[in-house]
Amino acid sequence: MKRFFLFSISLLLCLSSYAQQEIGNRGGQVQVDSPVIDANNRVTFNLLAPNAQSVSLTGDVMRGLGVEGRTVDMLKGENGVWSYTSNPMPSDLYTYSFMVDGLRTIDPNNVFVNRDVATVTNKFIVGKGLGDLYKVNRVPHGTVRRTWYPAPSNGEPSVRRITIYTPPGYETSGQSYPVLYLLHGIGGDEEAWITQGCTAQILDNLIAQGRAVPMIVVMTNGNAAQEAAPGESSLGLERPSMGLARTMEGSFEVSFPDIIKFVDNSFRTKNDKANRAISGLSMGGFHTMHISRLYPNTFDYVGLFSAALGVGRGGDNPLYANIPATLQTQNRNGLKLYWIAMGKTDGLYQSTIDFCKQLDDIGMKYTYRESEGGHTWTNWRMYLTEFVPLLFK
Repeated sequence: MKRFFLFSISLLLCLSSYAQQEIGNRGGQVQVDSPVIDANNRVTFNLLAPNAQSVSLTGDVMRGLGVEGRTVDMLKGENGVWSYTSNPMPSDLYTYSFMVDGLRTIDPNNVFVNRDVATVTNKFIVGKGLGDLYKVNRVPHGTVRRTWYPAPSNGEPSVRRITIYTPPGYETSGQSYPVLYLLHGIGGDEEAWITQGCTAQILDNLIAQGRAVPMIVVMTNGNAAQEAAPGESSLGLERPSMGLARTMEGSFEVSFPDIIKFVDNSFRTKNDKANRAISGLSMGGFHTMHISRLYPNTFDYVGLFSAALGVGRGGDNPLYANIPATLQTQNRNGLKLYWIAMGKTDGLYQSTIDFCKQLDDIGMKYTYRESEGGHTWTNWRMYLTEFVPLLFK
């Protein structure tokens, strides 16, 4: 018995040592931490690549480094670790990759990864500002569910996946809640807003600060031909694509009542116009504009984030006819908020300005928010932090 006990302890120690070796210091190599953020918001990136000839840093992080170009060179130390230390960076969420002898790779020492369509990068958050809203902080947390819903109006697939956030205390409160329907852009899916958009963190933090009303957030898949995000459907390892069929030709708008019906039947919702909001980015902004005008008694709050207006693929679809008349009906029915946000350098900037002129012509009230930057998650996350506090007040 004693011999068995000693054998068991030895085996556990060996397995523990092996696991630690796999996670951290592999084969006696130099221990590397990356990225490292200091008290002044300077960020150091490290990569152990003793045989590499060149290593550089690239990605969305460049906007926070204050340097020009698409890459910045890293310096090699005597221990084979390549490093780069930034100046103090503005508080935000950033994504990055390494270029090693011309090959792009993620940081093996950073477990936080981000998928944008088919591109996988690492991410990190610089705090002491806006970035704090994107962090998991010590506040009450809501629940994120990935579930499936029947979509008979969609055709095939007729069962589809959806992501739903319920606020802290939902499971025990017995209360009913207002609902925000949050739509992604082209190439995205039901994972986009919850992963790239930090929706759960933003809602948790805004609710904890008393800046937002507790609400349910429904994050849909706007690709009518796709049952679920790549890797989550019956297609298995499907490659993400921005060229999916049935995205901006009316199918999603037609089937949207299926989503509302499922949510109202499955969750404790306040299921009237005054307690429903809809918003979306890019293609999701296109969907938001059309869904809200096609169902004018459904939403009191509408948000267009860098909306892809005027670029639909509907052709002769009657859903996209008589837009001015349906906007006028929506206006007559009354809205509490029609919120439009756009970056100054966004390629869709002019189409939004033209749409605002169209709203002006019919006397429709709206709020226009113009920011720096372009067609980026940097803006869309920020827009969400500003839009959510305006809802259901």
